This record gives sequence, C-alpha cells and structure tokens, in this order.
Amino acid sequence: MNKLALFLLLTATLSAQNAREIVAESQKRAQAGSQRYEGTLEVIDAKRKITTKRWIYERLGSAGDSKALLRFTDPPEVKGVALLIHNHPDRASDQWMWTPAVQRDRRIAFQDRRTRFFGTDFTFEDLEERDVDRSTYKLTGEESIDGAPCWRIEATPKPEARSQYSRSLLWIRKSDFVFAQVESFRGDKLIRRLKYAQIERVQGIWTARTLDMHDVERNSRTILKLEKLEYNVTLPADRFTLQALRRLS
Repeated sequence: MNKLALFLLLTATLSAQNAREIVAESQKRAQAGSQRYEGTLEVIDAKRKITTKRWIYERLGSAGDSKALLRFTDPPEVKGVALLIHNHPDRASDQWMWTPAVQRDRRIAFQDRRTRFFGTDFTFEDLEERDVDRSTYKLTGEESIDGAPCWRIEATPKPEARSQYSRSLLWIRKSDFVFAQVESFRGDKLIRRLKYAQIERVQGIWTARTLDMHDVERNSRTILKLEKLEYNVTLPADRFTLQALRRLS
C-alpha cells in the first residue's frame, strides 16, 4: 500500500471513529431511565389542510434497550388507539398496535414499518428508538442549522437494523450534542426531513420541545410539540406489556 492510500485509509478510519463518538455522546447526554410527555400534533397535508391530534407518550429504559407506549387521546375517532414498542439495541423493534373499535391488538409486520402512523408524517419505524451501534458513521463536514454550528454526519444502517432508509444525514449541535436535523434517504432520494426546535434544558437534559417532520414525497408535515415533559418518572414495568395493552379502552 502506497503512502497516499494509507493516508486516505487512516483519514477515513479516523472520520468514522470521530463520527461515532459524536453520536454516542449525543445518546449519552440524552439518557434517562424513563420519560413521559403529552404531545400535540399538527398535521398539515399538501393542500395546507390542518388537523390536530394528541397523544401521551411514556418510555421506560434508555439507549435503545427500552419499552414505549404511545396512546392517542384526541380527536374522538382515534382516541384509545395505542402503539406498544419494545426497542432492542441490536435489531429492529417489536411493535403492536391496539385498536379499541375492534378490541384487538395487531403486530406490526416489518413491511408495514414504512407506512404512516395514523395520518401523521411519522412512520412506524420513525417512532422506534435507535441505538448508536445499529449504524455506521462518517463525518462529512460542518454546517449551521438555524444559526447553531453543527457536525454533519452520514449514518448507514447495518443490515440487521432492517431500515426502510438506505442512509441518513445527521446534524448534531456542537454546543450541546442535541440533534438539529435529520434527512433520511432511500437510495439517492430524500424521503423525510426532521427538524428539531425550541431546544431547552429539562431536568438537566437538553431537549427539543418541537419536532417538525416533513414528508418530502407527499409534501406534508407533522409538527409535534412536547408538553408536560418529565424525565426519570416512576412508571410500572407491567404497563409496557401486551396484557396491559389489551386492557386499554
């Protein structure tokens, strides 16, 4: 191997190591044993028609090895619909949806993970928590988002992650290691752009209180606002089971 090839190899290796360390630090700083918030979702379709939904989100565990329960509370036609997510550090999550109208739960098949979750611009996959080790990383530059200097990192899911996206671009703020933006691609085509805003310190954790998901193909957006947000709250483990899901009304 000549000197130029060796230099390029070492540079690429260093870039990958630094990129992974940045993402790992972001995950570490956001770590909490549990989380709860009430979410307001403003769904804006391609014709600019706006509908509003509300859900309650609870999570127990962290860093990809966690369980989460998401339950719609409004409007009446979706009230009680719930999604149970069991996240895993080394593979895609297991998900089950409860529909009160038919009083039954349904396991979300892998091929359905790319579909929209109940009229929002978040897919089932977008709602899962992804551990840092489920992707490989490359530092591709630096760029400011909304005036905040950021690292720009390319993340490529490992085969076992079984993602609908072939790669994502991550913008992570240098000041606090909070995500500022994520662009997700299928091949060379941009599919979704997620922007993070209203970044505040909540119980010592820098947190984006507003998430704006743009479905580029549909030209629609869902703006999620986190209200009554709490970390490290007491949540019973048996709440995040199929048995508990079936008891929801």
